[in-house]
Amino acid sequence: MAIKTRLHKIYLPQPRSFAGLMALYESNFRRFVRLVPEIDIPFEHAVSHSATDRDLRLRVVERCKFTTTVHLTYWFDDDQTPRPDPDLTVRIYRDAELAEAVHCDATLRYTVISGLDLADGDVLNAQWPRNLLLNKWLAYCLQQGHGFTAAHRPRQAMR
Repeated sequence: MAIKTRLHKIYLPQPRSFAGLMALYESNFRRFVRLVPEIDIPFEHAVSHSATDRDLRLRVVERCKFTTTVHLTYWFDDDQTPRPDPDLTVRIYRDAELAEAVHCDATLRYTVISGLDLADGDVLNAQWPRNLLLNKWLAYCLQQGHGFTAAHRPRQAMR
């Protein structure tokens, strides 16, 4: 898809294409950095509190030379079966400035709600729904005032 401007055309990547997925990863990274400004994440876990939303929980799962993998979720314990939801594992590629949702336990539930299908299981089709979910959820969390800065450092342990 091309958009004409006065000076030149801007080519936007198509959804469910490799270029589209990379653009989504870039957007995820930009939003994640707004949520967690210290990209090296100098803590193991933290809780972000919001006056209008549930507590947002972040836990570092793995640290590598160029990547950090985190678990990001709300924790629901309103009923007899406590559960994280959405239950996202996110890999942050600090060098490439990309953020990828590598796992989501709720993928099928959110895919049904969104009208997207997981159909044939190829990589692009499998990655698209959970990374779109991550992108929209990060935007929502930012709108609710969440963030992980010095003020949000661990006050209680993650479940």
